[in-house]
Amino acid sequence: MKEFELKYGCNPNQKPSRIFMENGELPIKILNGKPGYINFLDAFNAWQLVKELKEALGKPAATSFKHVSPTSAAIGKKLPEKLKKACFVNDIEGLDDSMLACAYARARGTDRQCSFGDFIALSDVCDVTTANIIKREVSDGVIAPGYEPEALEILKKKRNGNYNVIEIDENYVPEVVERKQVFGITFEQGRNNFRIDAELLKNIVTENKVLSETAKEDLIISLITLKYTQSNSVCYAYDGQAIGVGAGQQSRIHCTRLAGGKADTWFLRQHDKVLNLPFLPTLGRPERDNVIDGYINKTEEDVCAEGIWQKYFTVRPQPLTQAEIREYLDGISGVALGSDAFFPFSDNIERAKLSGVSYVAEPGGSVRDDLVIGACDKYNMVMCFTGMRLFHH
Repeated sequence: MKEFELKYGCNPNQKPSRIFMENGELPIKILNGKPGYINFLDAFNAWQLVKELKEALGKPAATSFKHVSPTSAAIGKKLPEKLKKACFVNDIEGLDDSMLACAYARARGTDRQCSFGDFIALSDVCDVTTANIIKREVSDGVIAPGYEPEALEILKKKRNGNYNVIEIDENYVPEVVERKQVFGITFEQGRNNFRIDAELLKNIVTENKVLSETAKEDLIISLITLKYTQSNSVCYAYDGQAIGVGAGQQSRIHCTRLAGGKADTWFLRQHDKVLNLPFLPTLGRPERDNVIDGYINKTEEDVCAEGIWQKYFTVRPQPLTQAEIREYLDGISGVALGSDAFFPFSDNIERAKLSGVSYVAEPGGSVRDDLVIGACDKYNMVMCFTGMRLFHH
């Protein structure tokens, strides 16, 4: 297949629309559904991310993508029991036996509100356990190098038979030069084939130079995630997964705050008060996600208020107080933080500290590097200067 006609482009008025190869055949097979323009943008960016994570860390990887940025990415590691419950996968049979399923459970469970209607990428052949997680979530499609026959049949039944399932040739290598058009003008650049691995973390500029293997792994996850995130971007990572991604903000401190808030919510979803919320049995997972966010972050409505709690709970829950939140988050450490460009001010480090950050990787090169390093030293953080910017537009 050299080209594939699409229903429309980014919006319904943008016709005609297609994907095609100037040379050779498309490296994909569409096994089910009819993916659209944005679906393919998500799929191809997401596939690059998981392929690179697998190559860098040698473990199965998964990501959940929305609007050409990852909500999270993760490698295959067993989930602690509290995290299984927070990710709504504590009832998935055989989860501990499939590291690919564990990777997707982590990726989907990180920022469940943003993952609503996601596009999924898997580094390995999709197995039945992974398909059983996917089948019950609201999702637009999945891309993987292959599918077990039973897993494919499970996925084909999703969305009344219209779920988008794409198989990609894992050996496909794109041309070294990439092009795109904006306003009728063609842009051309070399592909960003920069390799991210532990070698990138050797320039430690802080007084504390103790960087564990686990911390290196999390920093690599954060940096590879950033490589495929719309800039400006900042990523917090912990225990083998990205737990907070702040994307597309013009100010870096806003990225750091946004990503930090998501990381905080991810941790707080595992708070005993949250895990034991007395939901009505009729409340679906998406509705529970919204209520949990309201319970933690006190957003659009007070879900514990009289006249409101009855819509969600069997009994009125006690609120999660700001004092309880701060005490819980203050007990967290060991979080890794990556930035796709240098931190221009030390306020980013001050914000990162509030979310338990102990390890930082950024390019360096700011005129205020000494102030940023000083802030890390104040909190005994380890910071690496990578020397490499990771903008993605």
